[in-house]
Amino acid sequence: MAVEKAKDGAAKEPKKAAKKNSNTKSAKTSIKTTAASSRSKQKQSKKSEYLTYKDKLLLRCGDQIYYGNPKDKYIVVFRLMDNDKLEDLTISRKVIIELKTNEGKASRLMRQAERDGLYKAFDIGFFWLEQALEQS
Repeated sequence: MAVEKAKDGAAKEPKKAAKKNSNTKSAKTSIKTTAASSRSKQKQSKKSEYLTYKDKLLLRCGDQIYYGNPKDKYIVVFRLMDNDKLEDLTISRKVIIELKTNEGKASRLMRQAERDGLYKAFDIGFFWLEQALEQS
């Protein structure tokens, strides 16, 4: 590396100084980029905090599964009645499906059915909810 003498006789190394400034600038930009990406990841994790199916919220509370958006007029409730243990899993044998109005404590029951197995119950509940939302 070449060393240059300044007018006052002190040795200067201009190349090193330039490198230091560029390194600190790139370090600052990488820190800002890292902070911005971590904030966006936090926002994404907050959005995906709940399980959704076909852009509607799917929430389990005890032996009940709620399906639907909280702002919509209707919601489906799956009540898991008869459960069997299979090793580490709990399998629902009897499920009651209820289509309700989404008015809090004053919600009204619109339709009700009972099916064997969660798969059959979800099939009917999803259809009922879509049909009710289209008609309203």
